Amino acid sequence: MIVTNILTDVEIKKATPREKKYYLNDGMGLRLKVTPNNQKIWCFRFKLNNKSFETTFKSYPLVSLKVAREKRDIYRNLLNDGINPINHFREINQKQILEDNSNLQNIFNEWLETEKSKSNISQWNWKKLRLQKDIIDSIGKNKNIKDIKIDDIKKALTKKSQTAPNTADKLFSYVKGIFSYAKSNEYVQINILSDINKNHIIGTVAPQVINYPKITDVNILKELINKIYNYQGHYSITNALKLVLHLPLRASNLCNLKWEYIDFENKLLTIPRELMKIKNKNLDDFTLPLSDEVVLILNHQKQFTYHQQWVFLGNNNKTPINVESPNKALKIMGFDDEENNRKITLHGFRGTTRSLIDTLDTDNKFSFEVKEYLLDHQEKSKVVRAYTNKASYINQLIPLMNFWSDYILSLKD
Repeated sequence: MIVTNILTDVEIKKATPREKKYYLNDGMGLRLKVTPNNQKIWCFRFKLNNKSFETTFKSYPLVSLKVAREKRDIYRNLLNDGINPINHFREINQKQILEDNSNLQNIFNEWLETEKSKSNISQWNWKKLRLQKDIIDSIGKNKNIKDIKIDDIKKALTKKSQTAPNTADKLFSYVKGIFSYAKSNEYVQINILSDINKNHIIGTVAPQVINYPKITDVNILKELINKIYNYQGHYSITNALKLVLHLPLRASNLCNLKWEYIDFENKLLTIPRELMKIKNKNLDDFTLPLSDEVVLILNHQKQFTYHQQWVFLGNNNKTPINVESPNKALKIMGFDDEENNRKITLHGFRGTTRSLIDTLDTDNKFSFEVKEYLLDHQEKSKVVRAYTNKASYINQLIPLMNFWSDYILSLKD
């Protein structure tokens, strides 16, 4: 006859520590271990397939005598069916952990970490920003990835394709990669995008390209210039905005500018070709002359960040500013009203510069090619590009850059 339920609460409470651990048996594999430091831990021993196992049910009184016996009975029932209870509950715990971490935001964060080694910092920041805003927040960051349907992705990408079809095209590939990561880590059983043609997702609505907002009204531009020069925000944001007034760089090139790209002695900025939008290896690195005002702005920034590789360091003094930070500053200054032509973002300074130079250049001092090179706009024809890719416009650009800087300063109070 098997004796069980031997222990009592009184006996357990009276159990005192000894020099060595000892056990109080309750029967059917359940026993209480009493340690020298007076811990009372429930242990359950069993045999399965001629192998011995032991597990614990936490400690007394956190787990009462009654609860410990109930857990023992559950484990015994599993053993009667030939199931190892340790493995059984471990699998349940692992499934629960997967379930708890299966929301879209968490999986996106994990996938994003794996992308760090595959992308440069500007590309990685772009993925983080665009996917978060256009996909994760759009679908629902707390949504379980198993509950996401193709239609959810379709709606998010279709919306993006209406204003930025090229971006939507890139996002499709990244979303497909996120689902592939989820499958490989057992968050989902299938990648719902594995057999999907992206044209069937993105091509449902004819793309309507919307140009970046720009300011060409001189009075509004004058207000913008003075607001920037008097802005009291973070020094990197202020100086980045001052710089883009004079040097219409793309947002990623501006925010990820490095000191090594700047030649103060010869007053030149040179950005490696692989970091530009057009990465054709046959093209030279992108080079622009620096006006006196640009040199002045950079010298002012020097005192804050010259000890690091990045020109415009963020708040942590380790990484460059995010491309959205200057845009937020522009909103704070009041330049977020598109209806009244008072909206501009970092990229919009390129359109402002190009439009106003054409307007101001009444004597045609500057050729079309020089104006286009200023923005690194390359000839689309491969034949023409083959003959012009080695053309240098530095000498023609010097008066253009000085002309533009002088005009900006003429509007400054």
